[in-house]
Amino acid sequence: MSRGTPTRVVVVHHDQPEDCLATIASLRRSTLPVSVTVVDNASDTASRATLARGLERFDPSEVEVLEAPENLGFGPGANLGLQRFLYDPSDGDWVFVAPHDIEVAPGTLARVLDAASTVANAGLCCADVGDAMVPVFDPYFGGMVVPGGDEPGWEPVDYPHGTLMALRRDCLAEVGMFDERYFSYCEEADLGMRARSRGWEVGLVRGAPVRNRNLGSPVAVVDELQTRNTLLLVREHSGRYHAFIRICFTLVQVARGVLSPATRPAVFDPRARLRGVQDFLRGRFGPPGHRR
Repeated sequence: MSRGTPTRVVVVHHDQPEDCLATIASLRRSTLPVSVTVVDNASDTASRATLARGLERFDPSEVEVLEAPENLGFGPGANLGLQRFLYDPSDGDWVFVAPHDIEVAPGTLARVLDAASTVANAGLCCADVGDAMVPVFDPYFGGMVVPGGDEPGWEPVDYPHGTLMALRRDCLAEVGMFDERYFSYCEEADLGMRARSRGWEVGLVRGAPVRNRNLGSPVAVVDELQTRNTLLLVREHSGRYHAFIRICFTLVQVARGVLSPATRPAVFDPRARLRGVQDFLRGRFGPPGHRR
């Protein structure tokens, strides 16, 4: 791509204007020219006002805001920005998607796109969070990470992580955007699996650093969505039998965590996990607690 053509970056925001402004400033320091689309997921009045004041220092051609009618979640919110990208062919071949609380090195975006240009049929890829791990899909456990390589450049993965991912226009046109049933968590794994099933290459670019400044969702919300969405992911890409085994494993995890607190993982809320299983079995997807 031409270094003079701005690269579109979609930033999904909700109620964290200072983090969002810091993310935009980080992106604007990139060695590539960028054009930022902020999708505001129905932030409260004070957050919207703070964001608007902070954006006054940017030219409107550099940063735009799309207002969502409600908190759509990460994937559905990102889809608003992706629709904007797909509608305008002059936006180039690649678009980046990120949450509102990342920090990127100045050369990260360029390194990601340069690495993708060396891979035939590259469709999706992500930057390097620095944990030396790679995302993989397990037919029973869904998305997980395992130790990866340390050589700079493209490393094949099953799906890109959502901290900073790049999506190719032609891949999106063929595969589609994020599945909005997920709301948040696992949507990038689903998209990666769909892309790979159509023959697109998916990778992680070592040496293209990105940092996620914080994880702000309450434990119960995270546990509920992770449980429900992992079951959906496993069913969609492995089948109902594998999803049933995953349900059994989840119930054993809940019982073990309740009876032996020392064995609990960092994110553990037994009631939330049971709600996640219940919502999956009843076909309740979208926002947590939502009926859709």
